[in-house]
Amino acid sequence: MMTKVMIGVDIGTTSTKVVLFDAAGQVLASANNGYPLIQTQPDMAEQDPEAIWAAVQAGVRTVAAAVPPALIAGVSFSAAMHSLMLVDPTGRPMTRLLTWADNRAQAAATALQARPDAAALFDRLGVPLQAMTPLAKLMRWRQTQPAQLRAARWACGIKDYVLAKLTDQWVQDASLANATGLFDRLAQDWDTTALALAGVSATQLPRLVETTATLPLTPAGAAALALPVGLPCIVGASDGVLSNLGVGAQPGDLVVTVGTSGAVRQTTAASAADPAGRLFTYTLTPGQWVVGGPINNGGDVLRWVRDTLMPGVPYDAVTARAAQARAGSDGLLFLPYLNGERAPLWTGDARGSYLGLTARHGQPEMIRAAMEGVVFALRDVAALVLALGTRPTRVLANGGFANSPLWCQMLADVFEQPVTLPAGLASTAWGAARLGWQALGVTTHTPTTGVTYRPGPDATRYGQLWPVWQQASRALLPLSASLATLQRDDTIIPV
Repeated sequence: MMTKVMIGVDIGTTSTKVVLFDAAGQVLASANNGYPLIQTQPDMAEQDPEAIWAAVQAGVRTVAAAVPPALIAGVSFSAAMHSLMLVDPTGRPMTRLLTWADNRAQAAATALQARPDAAALFDRLGVPLQAMTPLAKLMRWRQTQPAQLRAARWACGIKDYVLAKLTDQWVQDASLANATGLFDRLAQDWDTTALALAGVSATQLPRLVETTATLPLTPAGAAALALPVGLPCIVGASDGVLSNLGVGAQPGDLVVTVGTSGAVRQTTAASAADPAGRLFTYTLTPGQWVVGGPINNGGDVLRWVRDTLMPGVPYDAVTARAAQARAGSDGLLFLPYLNGERAPLWTGDARGSYLGLTARHGQPEMIRAAMEGVVFALRDVAALVLALGTRPTRVLANGGFANSPLWCQMLADVFEQPVTLPAGLASTAWGAARLGWQALGVTTHTPTTGVTYRPGPDATRYGQLWPVWQQASRALLPLSASLATLQRDDTIIPV
C-alpha cells in the first residue's frame, strides 16, 4: 500500500516546478511549466501573474494525477524572493509582477542608503537596502503613481496571490516577509518606519504567518488544482531558505545554488547580520536562520553564451566545448554582470566583460571563461558569508548547474573545498515538501547526498586567477557606471 505523499510547488523566476514526493524524499512525479520575463525597457523585469497562476495549476494537476487523491497529504509552497504586485479590492491584479531583477527603483534605494538611520534600518530589516526589495519598489510607486498605490487593496508577492486564489486568505510567511525590506526580523512584525517610507499601511499587506501555517483549499481552489476540498495548503517559505532545507544543510554548512541566478547561504541558529549591509539574514522557522548573498547572473550566463556563440546547440554540447579549454581559459577572464549585480557589489550599473582577450582565444576559452566567471562571483559572496563565522564543515551545491560535471568541478577547484551534491536535484521543491511534512507533524529523513567533487590540480591555477578577477571586478565599476548611463539615456558621456 502506498503511503501519503506531499506536493512541493517551487514558483521560480522562469518557471514553476511541481514535484510529488513521499516522506522519504522519493520523486513520484514532476512537472515544469515556464513563462516569459518581460523586459521592454532598461532595468525592467516583469511577469504576468496570471501566467504564473496558470503554471501552478498545470503543474499541480499533472503530478496529482499520478496518485489517488486520498493519498495526497497537502500542497506546500516555495517562491522566489522580492516579487511585488498591486491587487484591487476584488482580488484582480492592478499591475504586472515586479521580480527581484527589476532595477528601476535604484533612485529609491540610493535615497535609503543615504539616510542617517540606514545602518539601524538594515540591522532591523536584515535585507540590504537595494532596488530589488519591495520597499524600494513601493517607494518608487509612491513617487511615480501615488494614486494607484493608494487604490490598491493589497501589495503582495506572487505566492501570496496564488495562496489567496486557493484559500481565499491573504497571508505572507515570515521568510518572504523578511525579504521585503518592510519586516523587522527581530520583532517578527512589519516595521513602522519602512511602512511609512513605502507609503503603505499594514492593512494593505497580507497577514503575517509562520512558514508552517496551513490553510484549507476552498471549493474554487480545489477545482483549480483538481484536489480535494479542505486539503491543507502549507504556506511555505522563500526559495532561498528552502533550498538549504532541501539539501539537509546543518548549521555551518555552506550551500551554493545556481539556477537562473545564484546564491551562497549558510544556515545558522542565531540571527547574525553583516555589519556592512552586504548580506541578507532571513528566517526559516523560529530558531533557524539563513545568512547569505545572491548574485544576479548564474545559469542565465550559460544561456547567453549558448545563444550568442552556439545558438540552438544543447547545453551538454556547449559545456563539452568549454571542456576543450584549459582551466583558467588561457588567462581570459569574464565578469558575469549581464544583469547588474547584487552581492557583493550591489549595483545595477555593473556590466559584463571579457578581459585579456587575444587572437589565440577561441570559442572554448570564451565559453569556459564565462562559466568560470560565475564561480568566481560565487566565491566573492562566500568570502563575505564565511567572514561572519567559521570555515564550513561541508559545501553543498544544488540548482540546474549541478547537471554539469565541469561546472561542479570548477566550484570545488575555485572554492578549494570538496563540494557535495544532493542525491536529487529538486532541492527547493523538496525543501517545500519537507516543511509541509513538518507542518503536519510527519518526520522526514535528512536528505541523502550524492557525488562529491574534490579540488584537483586546476585549483592552483584558479588560486592564481582569483585575486586578479576580484581586482578587475572592482576596478571596472566606474567605467561600467558610465556605460550604464549611456545605455539608459543614449547620451554622450564626457571624457
